[in-house]
Amino acid sequence: VTHYLGGENYVFWGGREGYHSLLNTDMERELNHMARFFEAAVAHKKKIGFNGTLLIEPKPQEPTKHQYDWDAATSANFLRKYGLIDEFKLNIECNHATLSGHSCHHEIETARINGLLGNIDANTGDPQIGWDTDQFMMDVGEATLVMLSVIKNGGLAPGGFNFDAKLRRESTDVEDLFIAHIAGMDTLARGLRNAAKLIEDGSLDELVRKRYQSFDTELGAQIEAGKTDFDVLEKKAIEWGEPKVASAKQELAEMIFQSAL
Repeated sequence: VTHYLGGENYVFWGGREGYHSLLNTDMERELNHMARFFEAAVAHKKKIGFNGTLLIEPKPQEPTKHQYDWDAATSANFLRKYGLIDEFKLNIECNHATLSGHSCHHEIETARINGLLGNIDANTGDPQIGWDTDQFMMDVGEATLVMLSVIKNGGLAPGGFNFDAKLRRESTDVEDLFIAHIAGMDTLARGLRNAAKLIEDGSLDELVRKRYQSFDTELGAQIEAGKTDFDVLEKKAIEWGEPKVASAKQELAEMIFQSAL
């Protein structure tokens, strides 16, 4: 149906792919079965000529106790293990990120550095509620962090943002539908402007660069390239003595970030 309608993406929501108890579950067999399913989906996509992106949406729990696509890292490992890493991308939902114990920014960055960032469900949750509340994103700070990753990713095309969100139960006016969507879009737009401001200013990038500048030296570059070993490093450690630990400047990083909001 997606292919017939000219869709560009197809999301597999794995909210029920998991288990409640390992006492009655063969987890290895179930993971193998899930891989066979995704292999068949890829084969069917190619058979019908669908050129869109297939995406998996990580989700940690609810309704099952432990779901197999718990977070971005777990999903990436699954795809890599079963040779599907080039056939899928991830649809990151911010509320699912917090349910798995991460921030939305963490999940998006994890997907990005693995080459798997395909789409973002721009919703959010309530930190005092332990389930998927699917609220509209209204936090400008969160939107700014999201957009920093999107810019680093070079955009999301052919994916994008969508509001996998709903109104609060107390919002009973038709007008609330418009307020929610407008505020959600404005929040993301403000986040994009803030992210651009941070990148153009360069202070945050410079702070990160300085933190890792020892790896830009001759020895640091050799370590990163895998061209040295423990014997060489032991000699250097004895020769140079106890190193000075550089500050990570977390408070300064937070101050630079907050000043852009």
